[in-house]
Amino acid sequence: MGAAGFRLAKWLATKVFARADFHQIDSAFAQQRLALAREKLARGETLYLAGLGAPGTHNSGVALVEVSAATGPRLILNNEEERFSGNKHTTEYPAQSIDAMVAALRAMGRDAGDIFAWLTSWDYPALTGTLVRSLLEEAPQSLRLARNTEAAGFDGRRLDEMTRTPKKLAHQLGLGERVPLITMPHHDNHSWFSYAASPFAEGDGKVAIAVLDGTGDLGSISLYVVENGEMQRLYCNESMFDSLGAFYSVISSTQGGWTWLSSEGRYMGAAAWGDMDRASNPYYACLRQVLHLGDGGTVQINRAMANWYCDPFDHPYKQPLIDILGEPLRPDQLWNPDAVLRVEDIQHRPDTQDRLDKAAATQLVFEDAMIHVVDHLLRTTGTNRVVLTGGVALNAVGNMRLLEHFGEGWFAKALGQKARLHLWVPPVPGDPGVTIGAAWLFAHLAGARRGPPLRHAFYCGLPPARSDIETALAADDIASQRLGDIATPAGRDAIANLMASIVAQSGVIALYQGAAETGPRALGHRSIFANPCDPAARENLNARVKYREAIRPLAPMATLEAAQQYFVLEDGVADGGYNAYNYMVITAHAKPGAREKIPAVIHADGTGRIQVVGPDEDPLTYAYLKALGRRIGVEMSVNTSFNVAGPIAQTPQQAIDTLRRSKGLDVVILVAADGSVYAAWHGGERDSGRFKTWLEEWQAARG
Repeated sequence: MGAAGFRLAKWLATKVFARADFHQIDSAFAQQRLALAREKLARGETLYLAGLGAPGTHNSGVALVEVSAATGPRLILNNEEERFSGNKHTTEYPAQSIDAMVAALRAMGRDAGDIFAWLTSWDYPALTGTLVRSLLEEAPQSLRLARNTEAAGFDGRRLDEMTRTPKKLAHQLGLGERVPLITMPHHDNHSWFSYAASPFAEGDGKVAIAVLDGTGDLGSISLYVVENGEMQRLYCNESMFDSLGAFYSVISSTQGGWTWLSSEGRYMGAAAWGDMDRASNPYYACLRQVLHLGDGGTVQINRAMANWYCDPFDHPYKQPLIDILGEPLRPDQLWNPDAVLRVEDIQHRPDTQDRLDKAAATQLVFEDAMIHVVDHLLRTTGTNRVVLTGGVALNAVGNMRLLEHFGEGWFAKALGQKARLHLWVPPVPGDPGVTIGAAWLFAHLAGARRGPPLRHAFYCGLPPARSDIETALAADDIASQRLGDIATPAGRDAIANLMASIVAQSGVIALYQGAAETGPRALGHRSIFANPCDPAARENLNARVKYREAIRPLAPMATLEAAQQYFVLEDGVADGGYNAYNYMVITAHAKPGAREKIPAVIHADGTGRIQVVGPDEDPLTYAYLKALGRRIGVEMSVNTSFNVAGPIAQTPQQAIDTLRRSKGLDVVILVAADGSVYAAWHGGERDSGRFKTWLEEWQAARG
């Protein structure tokens, strides 16, 4: 019944969506556009593609990709609507992201009419069929889910707006006709871009790809292999509910006290404070029954325990799971301070350690499932190179466990090979990166080259103009001063020395330079820096700068040499010069003695979510790390994203607003597109005098 329902619903949805100008990639319209794209590329023309995260799906936005026959696709920008609107993980129509993209096109001498194709990050007819199949397969219990479509990967309240996107685009862009959209398969978008941007794409031999997700338009787990430049899907579980992403989201939310998409990273951090030993954790043995790990790498939820396949918010547990974890927190309890898991309660709230052990058990069961899927993928393909992507790949601890598990011993025993796992995870494995993937996949299908491997994170928006920074600084409550510029090596080193001098004296600074990184973390363009040697830095940043849970770790940003000195960098991440450590997507174990030297960036479990910075990828941040090393003895800094209880600061005005909200932030260093550098700090009664003292010392040292 489910299979028949899928086919019928997809067929009907294909007809309905085509009338609204949504066209699947195998449609006549899409094939004609691909044929024309091949002709244009063969003539040496350059194409512009827009990958669109339409309204209704979380993290809406737009990516702009330039494609030529000579170089393949080149990302110009990947705009996340949340950065412009201030609404985290927003599902709204990405109007501001599109406006910013058009402004970037015009600055290049182009306009919206020059976009050759608009590609959506979801195949909507396939998603419709999967929704119907899921409801039929789980009926009658799943009928409740029909009233709660937000749990199915998109916000049903914006469904009508999504279907009107071709009209809305035409109106916004001033075009006379509806803008036709080509719907690209969600997991194919994840997989192709993540592979093409990886260091593995330059070599020969097979590369395996695992897409582990909350859900895609066909299922939540998809496996691929790439050989001789061609990608083949090996498996899709065709289930929205047998999902590692849904498992972790439900448990982390209902046990941690945060909402979905905000709970997962927090709960991963909380797990480090619990009992991470499978033999002694009091919940692990029972909780592992909630996932059935079957033949062929399959993962299924135990429907006798889990209830989120039909009622994910109000009644996500059945009685056997309640017996293990207790009653889940209700939706009206989320974000309530009395319900949220807080490690600082461990001395006076009697159930805190118990809750931390539940977090640890959840992480352990989750890791078991990741290992189970990748084990099957490695045995099936016979390769040792794996690209891991999808929202689940944001679990940096789980990624580290894969490297530990699939070492030389496993390969010798399982495959008779002298090898170990080589793993790559893209900077944005979740849905903010699928807009890029849609455009990248279309370029591949049109015959374009793969493009160069990724060397640094892709960016959201464009670098700020000097005039925009000066306008934002024109406020009575903000003090500011122009410091110089970084257009020359000498100017760059001078600014880096000022930053390092402040941080070495336990100051806290924010760096706002260039275009923002896209994705859930900052990597030096929208970052807050502090001294990793200061044992009080973590508490100070969490309590006085970012106002977040003490349970949250701080990340170490380092030169490669410093990272190797203080952390165990796995050989399985060595491809591309340890490229996968550039993006804070894989944690690493600290070496003996590291905690004594850099306590602020070593988490409770003795790991750090490392970011390696090179001189070519980010010259100013690299110069800062080198200068800091001369002062504190280690080329390493605390790095956390430049935000306070909201999306990362995108515009100069948002940067100043973030400064206003943060008590413990000493100064914001803002760098304009022309290299001009400004400092902004609290003015008037809020001025502590700290930055002015440091500034005078710096100026005196410069002579």
